[in-house]
This record gives sequence, C-alpha cells and structure tokens, in this order.
Amino acid sequence: MLTPLFAIAPATVTWSPKVALVMIVCNVVAIAVGKATIKHPNEGAQLPNPAFFGGMGHAALLGTTSLGHIIGIGAIQGLAARGVL
Repeated sequence: MLTPLFAIAPATVTWSPKVALVMIVCNVVAIAVGKATIKHPNEGAQLPNPAFFGGMGHAALLGTTSLGHIIGIGAIQGLAARGVL
C-alpha cells in the first residue's frame, strides 16, 4: 500500500562535509537575520556566554537556529536536486 508513495518520494541525501557546510552557512545566515530583526533578542534565559552568541538569549538563539535548519533543509534538498551536492 505504501510502496507507490515511496516511489515518488525524493531520494535522501547522504551526509557529507558539503551537506554540513550548507547547514552551517544557513544557520549563520539565520542567526544574522535574527540578530538584525528581533526587537529584544536578550529576553528570557541567558546563555552561558552571551557575548559568544551576539548577546542573544536562549529563546532567540533557539528560534534563529530552528529557522536556519528549515532553510538548510530546503537548501540541501534543492542543491541535491540540481546535482550540486
């Protein structure tokens, strides 16, 4: 019953340093965008070394890295479909 659905699913990209680099770049971009756009990035629980994370609190860092992973998944799948990865 599920076999036809598996046939139309895109192939999964295997992990490689290129895939890791794309994810890291996407997370750094998301953190930079979040740092520039979040009105109060240091609200809530603080990180152990806030200066290392640009003065962002736990919630802001979690939100920006979540966005970075969503962007990274799209970028990795898109680059894999184009044959770059």
